[in-house]
Amino acid sequence: MEIRWLRAVAAVAEHLHFGRAAASLAIAQSQISQQVAALERELGVRLFDRDSRNVAPTSAGAAFLADAGAALERLDAAAERARAAGRGEHGTLAVGTVGSALGAPLPRLLRAFRERFPAVTVNFAELTTTEQVERLRAGTLDVGFLRPPLPDPSAREFELITVAREELVAVLPPEHRLAGRPAIHLSALRDDPFVRNPRRLGAGLHETVTARCRVAGFEPRVAQEAVDMDTVVGLVAAGYGVAVVPASVAGRGPLDVTFARLVPAAPPIELALAVPDRPLSPAAERFITLARDLGPVRL
Repeated sequence: MEIRWLRAVAAVAEHLHFGRAAASLAIAQSQISQQVAALERELGVRLFDRDSRNVAPTSAGAAFLADAGAALERLDAAAERARAAGRGEHGTLAVGTVGSALGAPLPRLLRAFRERFPAVTVNFAELTTTEQVERLRAGTLDVGFLRPPLPDPSAREFELITVAREELVAVLPPEHRLAGRPAIHLSALRDDPFVRNPRRLGAGLHETVTARCRVAGFEPRVAQEAVDMDTVVGLVAAGYGVAVVPASVAGRGPLDVTFARLVPAAPPIELALAVPDRPLSPAAERFITLARDLGPVRL
């Protein structure tokens, strides 16, 4: 049984005329007659009663058309989904992200992507930079938002597309001697214990903060380590120490801490979209193109 036979029978049933049915399919009337006859021979039943003036489905034809029409609708829907997936307008996208990207600029990019491609399902995993690199290599993530540099500086299998640049800010507990000041020198924190992310899980932010402290004349003394930015801020609120975090973290919660700009100003840190060097799905390609088109934001 051929699909073209089903379409021929459906067209005849719709138009009740072989000539008009043939015209609707842009084929010759002789072809549609042959296709209907071929299907009738395969089924062993007559699907239409026809004479020189009238065409009407038989009872067998009506029964067949009830299911054949639904089958054609499902087939057409499947074909359109396949075309949409090939255009990157349908499918799934696996995205990894460090916790500090959840406030910005991720919502901006996701909002734009959903508006353009609402049929693409985006699945998120909040992961450290190291975990993202592992899963990007394994193929269980399509792309990932992380903080450069990568844990393995020799890695060349990823393209890093900068999506945001932002300042670092100090996080202080409410009882801190500098709490409430809008800006402080990093050197003023030389004697304070620090709450930090472990280097093995996020080398980019860890190394940047270490380098800034060394420029300010001291080595940060680590009191607690935490992976998640909300946990870092929570530990500062509990009095375990101070922290230096991306500026976007400052607007993410009502915890009892204060944030202060660091002076003098230093080069901003970057958030990048990591793209593995392998063939990607059309949906992933659309996401990457949109990230390039929107360009990096300054936070």
